[in-house]
Amino acid sequence: MRKTSILIVEDDKSIAELERDYLEASGYRTDIADNGETGLEKALGGQYDLIVLDVMLPKLNGFEVCKHIREEVDIPVLMVTASSEDIDVIRGLDFGADDYITKPFKPAELVARIKAHLNRYERLKGRKSEYGELEFRELRIDPESRRVFVRDEEIVLTVKEFDLLYFLASHPNRVFNKVHLFERVWGIDALGDTQTVTVHVRKLREKIERDPPNPSFVETVWGAGYRFRA
Repeated sequence: MRKTSILIVEDDKSIAELERDYLEASGYRTDIADNGETGLEKALGGQYDLIVLDVMLPKLNGFEVCKHIREEVDIPVLMVTASSEDIDVIRGLDFGADDYITKPFKPAELVARIKAHLNRYERLKGRKSEYGELEFRELRIDPESRRVFVRDEEIVLTVKEFDLLYFLASHPNRVFNKVHLFERVWGIDALGDTQTVTVHVRKLREKIERDPPNPSFVETVWGAGYRFRA
């Protein structure tokens, strides 16, 4: 049986080796790249199931690596940042990262995050949707091919942007708070930051709404959460 394969892109040798040891002890096969250029080359050329990507890298930073990965590969990307500043977190999510973790972190937490993302991704790939194709006015969502069309033009979404849109559209006119959305879409309980939801909603609106500041599909219900208006 093929082992789940993870690429670690990290220029700090001691951190990369620690991450590798914990992941291999958990049954994963790992590769390490110590700079952005090598990491991108490996990510696009290898058969990896998830990428752990540091932000501060020589030659090519993690944001640029993530951007190029997202243009070619549809797998979870977990970004590692040494800063908890909102701007760094938001930039990583803007470039297509599925989640982030801030240094210093416990290796066991990293392993837990990775397991959660991999399990969620596998369930989504193998699951037949009970709702089938959804269509609301000019928006059409096909869960089998994971494609989205607005006014008959295909819109490219990241993995989590699609998951978030499909979950909301599958439960029209219901309000979900950020914690609920994070648990249902990211599949991680109490390990992440609900700011991830906020950023993904913003990016989603930029792609599917005619007027993102005044959305007609994904609405904000102030003090309560978000709602898909059918």
